[in-house]
Amino acid sequence: MRQCIRFGASASLALVLSVVAACGGSGGHPTASPGSAGCPAAPHHAYVVVQHLSGGVLQRCVGFGGSTIDGDQLMARSGIEYQTQTFSGLGKAVCQIDREPAHFSTCFPKDQPYWALYESRHGGPWITPSTGYATLVLGDGDALGWRYQPASGSPAPPPLPRRGR
Repeated sequence: MRQCIRFGASASLALVLSVVAACGGSGGHPTASPGSAGCPAAPHHAYVVVQHLSGGVLQRCVGFGGSTIDGDQLMARSGIEYQTQTFSGLGKAVCQIDREPAHFSTCFPKDQPYWALYESRHGGPWITPSTGYATLVLGDGDALGWRYQPASGSPAPPPLPRRGR
C-alpha cells in the first residue's frame, strides 16, 4: 500500500485512510537508540527501519515503559528526522524521512518517489498495514518500516530490523 499517493489517482478508502493517519513531526527523545541495533534500557522495545531510494538503511530502536506505543510516538522518539504535510479533509501525510527527498514543495509530486509504509509484528515478515502509521499500536518487538520507492514498480520492503538489546 502506498503511504503517499498522488491525489489524481483512484484510491480505495483504505488507501485514503492510510494517508490520513500518516501524522508526524520531527524531533528526538532520549529513548531513541544512538546506534543501528542497540536498544536503550527499557521494559519494551520497538523499531523503525528506513530504506532510502539508494538502498541505504537506517534503523532505530525505541524503548518504552507501557505495554504499547503508537506509531506517532515511535517515530517522534526514534530521533529520525521526518516532515509531514497537512491536506484539507485528509490530515497529515509523511513527505520526507531522514532528509529524503532533500527538498519538497508538495508531498505528492507527479511521477516521483513516495514513502511506503510497512509493519512487522514480533519479528514476523513485513505486511502492509490497513491504517497509517500514526494509528498503529505497536508492542514489544514490533517494527515500522519505511521505503522510499519509485512511483512505478513494486520494490521489496525494507530489511527487517536487526534485533538487539
